[in-house]
Amino acid sequence: MTLAEKQQSLIDDLNIIHDPHERLNAVVSRGAGMKLDSAHKIDANLVPGCVSRVWLHGELVDGRAHFVCDAESPMVKGLASLLCELYDDTVPAEAAVIEPQVWEACAFTKMLSPTRLNGLANMRKKIREMAEGFAQ
Repeated sequence: MTLAEKQQSLIDDLNIIHDPHERLNAVVSRGAGMKLDSAHKIDANLVPGCVSRVWLHGELVDGRAHFVCDAESPMVKGLASLLCELYDDTVPAEAAVIEPQVWEACAFTKMLSPTRLNGLANMRKKIREMAEGFAQ
């Protein structure tokens, strides 16, 4: 499955939930399942520009990019985890260039503050940078 197909599948799965607020609550609940080893909660893994502290760890395993995160806020963790889920187990070259459409497609951009959206953009930037490094 390509990253574009994976993204569309994720969007379709989320949009089964018709109410956008319930959809966002489902994302927050999904985030609770993501576990980042405490050894990776270091300053080098902090995502800059986020109001709540967010840690992102990425690695390349057998030619595939893998991402995992954690955050102090459950809402932020859920949203960040959604990005990790999207880009996890993908070809680094795809992860570097395919932008997330999930925020707009699931109507989250209408519900999230500009500060949260900026934090998500910074998270995406860090994922992109890691993926570019893995692709070299």
